[in-house]
Amino acid sequence: MASREPVRHIVVMGVSGVGKTTIAKGISSLMGWTFAEGDAFHSEANVAKMHAGHALDDDDRWPWLRSIGDWMSAEIAEGRSAVVTCSALRRAYRDVLREGRPEVEFCHLAAEQDLVSDRLDHRAGHFMPSSLLPSQFSTLEPLEPDEPGVTVSVAGPVPEVLARAVAALSLTPDEGKI
Repeated sequence: MASREPVRHIVVMGVSGVGKTTIAKGISSLMGWTFAEGDAFHSEANVAKMHAGHALDDDDRWPWLRSIGDWMSAEIAEGRSAVVTCSALRRAYRDVLREGRPEVEFCHLAAEQDLVSDRLDHRAGHFMPSSLLPSQFSTLEPLEPDEPGVTVSVAGPVPEVLARAVAALSLTPDEGKI
């Protein structure tokens, strides 16, 4: 009987514009894991609020975080590893995502505010305006030593960032996918 790989759930986190979706999709593709876009779990009201240039408050965020957590719980129950994007800026938010889910770990994509601001200014088709970036950086609480996860710099081209994330998470993609 072959041993089954343990289920892992990686939350690719960080401020808007650091490349969460790009890196999460890269990990998903390399590992053959399920992918989910955390923004898809936002309510229409949250999206409208951000699009209008207003930062979300905790009352807006708790239901969103619980929805992501419920999705992860369902994937874990099915024995599927997955990667999901979520800003997860505060420790309290990450605690909600990990609640009852020891399989969850974080990959914090970190960058200087100027780099992210430039990326946001050149990004089309996203509801998050660059005017909200300062509020995200002021809210950001980096991973603490007792939290499961890694911090990865987003400096450089996407293939390098993806390679750093895969190495930092000690992932071993199938041969030929790298």
